[in-house]
Amino acid sequence: MLFSLLTSLVDQYSFLNVFKYLTFRTGLSVVTSLVVVFIIGGPLIKLFSEKMITGPIRQDGPIDHIIKKAGTPTMGGTLILFSLFISVILWGNLQNIIVWLVIFVTLAFGLIGAFDDYKKLKTNSSDGFNGKVRLVLEFLISIIFVYYFNQFSPDSLKNLISIPYTKNITVDLNYLYIPFCSFVIVGTANSVNLTDGLDGLAIGPVMITALAFAIIAYFTGNFIFSDYLKISFIPGSGELVIICAALVGSGLGFLWYNAPPAMVFMGDTGSLAVGGTIGAVAVATKHEIILAIVGGLFVLETISVIMQVFSYKLTGKRIFKMAPLHHHFEQKGWSESTIVIRFWIISVVLALLGLASLKLR
Repeated sequence: MLFSLLTSLVDQYSFLNVFKYLTFRTGLSVVTSLVVVFIIGGPLIKLFSEKMITGPIRQDGPIDHIIKKAGTPTMGGTLILFSLFISVILWGNLQNIIVWLVIFVTLAFGLIGAFDDYKKLKTNSSDGFNGKVRLVLEFLISIIFVYYFNQFSPDSLKNLISIPYTKNITVDLNYLYIPFCSFVIVGTANSVNLTDGLDGLAIGPVMITALAFAIIAYFTGNFIFSDYLKISFIPGSGELVIICAALVGSGLGFLWYNAPPAMVFMGDTGSLAVGGTIGAVAVATKHEIILAIVGGLFVLETISVIMQVFSYKLTGKRIFKMAPLHHHFEQKGWSESTIVIRFWIISVVLALLGLASLKLR
C-alpha cells in the first residue's frame, strides 16, 4: 500500500526511489513489525489478563508447569499476526500474487489456531479443536495454496522440487507435487506447534528459520544471484523477503514478552500461523527439502513424539522420559533457560548448514 504510493511519486520526488530497493523495504519491514508489537503488546496482554484469556496447562506435562505457568495469558500469536500483516501491507508489493497466497496461509492457519485456543479456554482443558478436523482444514488450505502457486508458476517450474546441494537439479513430482507440498506446510505448522512448550523456545528457531529463508527468497527472486548459485529463479519470490523480515521483527517483539518467565504464550494462534508461513515460503522458493535442515529442530521435536508413541504402543515402554524432546531434558534436570538457549544454538547451526547448500553444489 505505502510502497505503491511512494513509488508512484518517484517522478516528482526522486529521493523516493530508495523505496524501490528490496533491501531497504526489508529493513523497514523488520522495524515496523517490531514497533507495532511494542505499541500494542502491553495493552493487549493486560486485556487478556483481565478477560482471563489464560491457556490451560497440559496436565500430562511437567508438574512444575502447572504451578509456575498457570494464569499466564495465551493467544499472544495475535501480536505476531497483526504486526506482520501491517508490515507486509505497508512495505510489500501488493500486486505480487505470491505475497497474497502466503498471507492467505498465514491468516487461515492463524484462524484455525485461534479457534483451537478458544475451544481450550471454553472447556478449560488442553484438548482443543478435534485433531482430525483440524488436519483436514489445514490440508485443504495448503492444497489451495499449492494449487494456485503452481498455476501462477512458469511452465518450466510447475510440479518441480529442487534437490539441495546439486546444481539446479529438480524432480518433477507430477500428481504428487500438491500432496507433497501440502504435507510440508501442514507438517511445519504442527512441528512448530509441538515445539512451543517452553518460554521463548519456539519463537527463537522461528526467527532463525525466517531469517534463513529471507536470504533464500532474495536469491531465488533475483535472476543474477540465482543463476550464479545455480538455483531455480522464481519470478516474484523476492517479495517474500518482506514477509520473512516482518516475521523476524514481530518475533523479536514477541520474545520481549515471551522471554522467561513469559508474560504471554504464543498459543496455537501463533504457532500454527508462523509454522504455516514458513512452510509456504519454503514451497514458494522451491526449497522444501532444505526446510527439513534449516528447521531441523522442529523436525527433531516431531520425531521424538512419533518415536515415543510408536514405542509405547508396540512395546509398552517409552524411549524418552517425556515427549516432545524439550520435556525429556526438563525431566533430566536441565533448567528451562538452558534448554531454550541450547536449542537456539542447534537451530543456528542447522540454519547455517541449510544456507551452505546455496554454495556447496
